[in-house]
Amino acid sequence: MTTTPARQRGRGHDSESVLHAAVTVFNERGYDGTSMEDLARALGMTKSAIYYHVPGKEQLLARALDRALDGLFSMVDDSMATSGPAIARLEWVVRRSVSILVERLPYVTLLLRVRGNSATEQHALERRRQFDRFVSGLVKEAAAEGHVRPDVDPALVTRLLFGAVNSITEWYQPSRGGSAEDLADAIVKIAFDGLRTR
Repeated sequence: MTTTPARQRGRGHDSESVLHAAVTVFNERGYDGTSMEDLARALGMTKSAIYYHVPGKEQLLARALDRALDGLFSMVDDSMATSGPAIARLEWVVRRSVSILVERLPYVTLLLRVRGNSATEQHALERRRQFDRFVSGLVKEAAAEGHVRPDVDPALVTRLLFGAVNSITEWYQPSRGGSAEDLADAIVKIAFDGLRTR
């Protein structure tokens, strides 16, 4: 009986490790600049072995983007985001977003680099816009409750808040220390002390 070499079967790899390796390569080379051959080389397996785990590169991208977005949407229905004063809910969403970003750093990094070049990317961008609308709604509620300055556009506040949160992907290195809680504290202090009415 003959056996297929480990490289052919992709021994040691499962769908999760293939996805993680693909995200690493996508972030290094760009999604459009990455071929299945590049992925096979990074994994130490053949292209056909990758197809055992996933139908193709586009499906890897979709799974990666969903990993980032599902994390964000997991908080939308949480009681911490749906009950209580809007300013407290907004602060919790910002803090939780930082935690999710740090937990899923490679996936969120990839999400922030998509430009809508495919149906998969367009779908991800629409989900991001849905999340932005949710946050803008919290800002509007906080303004109506008298906790956020009414003279700043809620959509702009959302972009500025999440511009600060999302910038973490450009410079944060877990190996250098600094917990998600530390990062969230810094963002909340800087942003909310400027947003709250005196």
